[in-house]
Amino acid sequence: MSNTAQDASRKVHVGIVGATGLVGELMRATLTERGFPVASLRLFASERSAGKKLPWDGADIVVEDAATADYTGLNIVFFSAGGSTSRALAEKVAAAGATVIDNSSAWRNDPDVPLVVSEVNPHALQAIPKGIIANPNCTTMAAMPVLGPLHKAAGLKRMIASTYQAASGGGIAGVGELEDQLQTGAPGSAALAHDGGAVNLPAPKKWAVPLAFNVVPFNYVLMEEGYTEEELKLRDETRKILDIPDLPVSGTCVRVPVYTGHSLSINAQFERDISVEEATDLLSRADGVVLADIPNPLEATGKDPVFVGRIRKDPTVENGLVFFVTGDNLRKGAALNAVQIAETLIGNSL
Repeated sequence: MSNTAQDASRKVHVGIVGATGLVGELMRATLTERGFPVASLRLFASERSAGKKLPWDGADIVVEDAATADYTGLNIVFFSAGGSTSRALAEKVAAAGATVIDNSSAWRNDPDVPLVVSEVNPHALQAIPKGIIANPNCTTMAAMPVLGPLHKAAGLKRMIASTYQAASGGGIAGVGELEDQLQTGAPGSAALAHDGGAVNLPAPKKWAVPLAFNVVPFNYVLMEEGYTEEELKLRDETRKILDIPDLPVSGTCVRVPVYTGHSLSINAQFERDISVEEATDLLSRADGVVLADIPNPLEATGKDPVFVGRIRKDPTVENGLVFFVTGDNLRKGAALNAVQIAETLIGNSL
């Protein structure tokens, strides 16, 4: 249980928009695990899920239609229903008196919306002009608890990153597509009959090419100078969270056939020299970070911290380090950080 939750002087009326999705379900579990002081909980989803019952604290809560609900009386509302829903409803919910903590990309680049990683820039919560707080992309999130203390010590100057992103970053549809492809291509099935090296799998829907038995170095939408939307999120969100507006960032975002856990291989250049030993010592004491000899998604799944290892000098640049980071994209990458933000708000008396 967090100290903030334990020390809360009053309980909070909470809502979750997108309550039936992967992150929404994990949000309920995280509130319970951390002893968050919930006075009442209301759950919201799309019209097709309205009326469904979900368990909470020994009882069932009926899911409400997010589009038509009255949000009056709620203190904190977590959004995890996609960017279009957040753009349509977040300001309405904030106007009704709640602080919105949004997991989508809808508000991250808005200068009036703080983009927060609880261990790195909680001071950004001092001003919330629109009543909306943004959670970073789950890939950016994995890197921030590691980059934050290194930047504070040595001044981050440049970053190059390749990511290894799990299917669950694509939601229930992403997990389902990987599952279908793996089952179709299971050992001994006709789908694995090779013809010139080809594997016959169902046509992809979520990504450009099949994810099973493969990697996909193209995430969703091509946006700017050959970079995808996911790669630009990594650049822009890193700049905003670390308050380095002109930081050069080059990312290649890749989907891999892993269910849970996003990883990054990061080449970071700093303003000042930082040795492997100093970096290792800093990270051994950093909040939300665990040192690991071989950080990997299986180890990170279901865990709160991010894991970092393979820390070594980058000999191609001055003051460079290379390291590998992995974290649970559903937990720290979404639900946990959102709840940690709410805990900080309670500590600040909302």
